[in-house]
Amino acid sequence: ETEPLTSKKDVSDCNEEDCKENRLLVRNPKSALRLVEDGNKVHPSQGDKGEAAQISNGYSGGQSSVPCNGMGELMELEDRETWSKKIDFLLSVIGYAVDLGNVWRFPYICYQNGGGAFLIPYTIMAIFGGIPLFYMELALGQYHRNGCISIWRKICPIFKGIGFAICIIDLYVASYYNTIMAWAFYYLVSSFTAELPWTSCTNSWNTGNCTNYFSKDNVSWSLHSISPAEEFYTRQVLQVHRSNGLDDLGGISWQLTLCLLLIFTIVYFSIWKGVKTSGKVVWVTATFPYIILSILLVRGATLPGAWRGVLYYLKPDWQKLLATEVWVDAAAQIFFSLGPGFGVLLAYASYNKFHNNCYQDALVTSAVNCMTSFVSGFVIFTVLGYMAEMRNEDVSEVAKDTGPSLLFITYAEAIANMPASTFFAIIFFLMLLTLGLDSTFAGLEGVITGVLDEFPQVWSKRRELFVLGLIILCFLGSLATLTFGGAYVVKLFEEYATGPAVLTVVFLEAVAVAWFYGITQFCNDVKEMLGFTPGWYWRICWVAISPIFLLFVTCSFLSNPPELRLFDYSYPYWTTVVGYCIGTSSIICIPIYMVYRLIVTPGTLKERILKSITPETATEIPFGDIRMNAV
Repeated sequence: ETEPLTSKKDVSDCNEEDCKENRLLVRNPKSALRLVEDGNKVHPSQGDKGEAAQISNGYSGGQSSVPCNGMGELMELEDRETWSKKIDFLLSVIGYAVDLGNVWRFPYICYQNGGGAFLIPYTIMAIFGGIPLFYMELALGQYHRNGCISIWRKICPIFKGIGFAICIIDLYVASYYNTIMAWAFYYLVSSFTAELPWTSCTNSWNTGNCTNYFSKDNVSWSLHSISPAEEFYTRQVLQVHRSNGLDDLGGISWQLTLCLLLIFTIVYFSIWKGVKTSGKVVWVTATFPYIILSILLVRGATLPGAWRGVLYYLKPDWQKLLATEVWVDAAAQIFFSLGPGFGVLLAYASYNKFHNNCYQDALVTSAVNCMTSFVSGFVIFTVLGYMAEMRNEDVSEVAKDTGPSLLFITYAEAIANMPASTFFAIIFFLMLLTLGLDSTFAGLEGVITGVLDEFPQVWSKRRELFVLGLIILCFLGSLATLTFGGAYVVKLFEEYATGPAVLTVVFLEAVAVAWFYGITQFCNDVKEMLGFTPGWYWRICWVAISPIFLLFVTCSFLSNPPELRLFDYSYPYWTTVVGYCIGTSSIICIPIYMVYRLIVTPGTLKERILKSITPETATEIPFGDIRMNAV
């Protein structure tokens, strides 16, 4: 019994049948034996919490006591890749959570829903909905050390379809999100000129309605007037005038195709080797936007009329708090800003060290994300105040643009009329690119980790090849968004294909963890990692408040779907049906897998259900140089 564990002594005296009988024995033919638990510790089985298995700490009677997985199979425990440094993980999560939406969506939603008064529902929804879900996903990924598909074998196998749904949603996001970055890249390339091309009305793409009110001549602004920045965006970059809508998208823009190809090339060489390489790239992509935001904030604050924009941004309208849609917008904003449900937090946390303080990480990254959104509002609205001053209009008239138009028309036009406009244009569009890149890294890593963990025998040694195939698939899926009517496709995907689907996914995920896996077991897992049990506040949020929060947002969206309109194009009714069909195509994986699971599981219906909601695979728990299994 005093034989060292790393001894090369033959420990194959016990056959596999012994392992089947007592669930204590396993052989690892490829590596030295690893213990699973210390000598006298009793660890309950996940399948039967009431029973405990005694684990020996050495050889006893010629047997090696390393656990098997409860299925009679011999387990091979291989080291999982981890982050080089803790800061790599933090920057990656912050880079994922802080994206383009923080810059354009939060400021717009804030002033639309009561200005400073909106911060009240936003904070409440963050405390009771967004942050608990964010923390839950980090803890799940770090404890079970698996991607979004295979992790369900260790939680509640019948919900494994959630993992496949997440992968499909991520592919949909990749098909349109990177196109927005291609627009930013086009602007970046166009900025390397002495005079920015969206400052004049003398270009080949301009029309007779083009009116440059920043020119030195006395120019009257009429109802049909169009700014040169808007014409550059709609007629030169997007070329939407060459499309009649979603039923006639037109040809593919070769300029945007080249931009997207270059972006995907950058993405591939950033993530092809795993978190070791992407963790280094985010040192640039996650920190650079904060440098630029600081420069733009200082510049905006010194512009004439900046105070008008800030006042419009923060002036509270307390009556708005009585409107249900304000609370729905607050819940949706914090949810999509923090980003649970895309498999990214599970994937990134799975590469952490087992005892990493993910609780602290959740609080820090959530706070950074929310503060970034708030500060971005000042960056945007100081410039909108300047625009209103120059046009001699109200800020509300200047701030009518929403979504990407706020960045590519209004903000781009303001930058073009500042001193040193070329410099500010270059750094602004560089910032948009870096904001988008690390979010793309994260979304694709969610898919890559999920598939590689689920099919390790096929892809574990071929990661570079799999990533290449995934990038090609995303590029081909983006072709519809590169057409002259591609902006209409982007809008449709953004509103319908991902929103309701990811809300449904996270709702089911929260229910599966809190009600099927069990909140007590989950809290015990957290205690095993961090040394303390989550308090009653977290338990109540996970069991009741967060699922209700998600159900509230989902039902509100479905009961009152948005009426889509982009530029002068109103989306016909059939596009709403198409949007819901695309969204349903991902979450349909969940019921399909449930039916499949019940069919292939042997036994009576009751036995099948019980087996399908009982964890089937042990969770490997590092313990110093030893590895133990939660069996």
